[in-house]
Amino acid sequence: MHVGFLGLGAIGAPMAAHLARRGRLTVWNRTTSRASQFAARTGATAVAAPLEAAEADVVVTCLGTSSDVASLLDGPDGLLAGLRAGALLIDCTSGDPAASRRIAARLAQRRVAFADAPVSGGTNGAEAGTLTVMVGAEPAVFERARPVLEAFGRRIEHVGPIGAGDALKAVNNAFLALNILAVGEGLVALAKAGVAPRTALDVINASSGRSFVSEVLVPERVLTRTWPRAFRLALLDKDVAIAVGLLAETGVAGPVFELTRSVLGQARVALGEAADYLDPIRLTEQQAGVELRG
Repeated sequence: MHVGFLGLGAIGAPMAAHLARRGRLTVWNRTTSRASQFAARTGATAVAAPLEAAEADVVVTCLGTSSDVASLLDGPDGLLAGLRAGALLIDCTSGDPAASRRIAARLAQRRVAFADAPVSGGTNGAEAGTLTVMVGAEPAVFERARPVLEAFGRRIEHVGPIGAGDALKAVNNAFLALNILAVGEGLVALAKAGVAPRTALDVINASSGRSFVSEVLVPERVLTRTWPRAFRLALLDKDVAIAVGLLAETGVAGPVFELTRSVLGQARVALGEAADYLDPIRLTEQQAGVELRG
């Protein structure tokens, strides 16, 4: 199977590397040097325009937003000019459900199938090939997509129709954001009250308040003061906004999600567009005059 892969960012590049080990791969990236360097490392073929990657049997996109994906469709060098009837586009972007449905409708006019398939597991999961993939698609399309997704995913779930994968990923990331904010505030308060952060986490992680943030992210990245640049706060903020929109669309009251979005948005303004998604904890530390170490 010939696969085209568009978007060689921190998550996309290792995903594409797994595909390169399995067969013919064509890659494209807005920064052309990144695609060229990736091709030199993996044996993939780098191309200068989405049109050339669209000649593949299956095209995978992994970009920042649904708008980024939509922007690649049009024009003489766009995907729509190259995708042939019977092809499949798998969008692994953490996208917007409504936007994915619009993209799918445009592709359907060309008899091109579509699946939204956002992933979870971070750069470590992408490198290990153990991502969780949430797929929104018709059942038959899901089965077509599965062999490609198995290259970099360990748990691959068909979660519903087009847009369902994006919806689930947005809600998941809203939970993540909520936990980052809550754990940061709670641990800083405990430190000021005289409880050592490591001791606090040991107890919390043996109790009902534990989460991925408290069990993994804070011990490995905050208490060690390493603060790696893993995932942009701006993208997490975008995902929370999608989740808030989903609640509004479905008529579900969302005061918790709305507050999370407000606080996260304020942190984004304060920290800047290059900030990492754990930097709101650092902001809480600075405001309180405390560093979480342990």
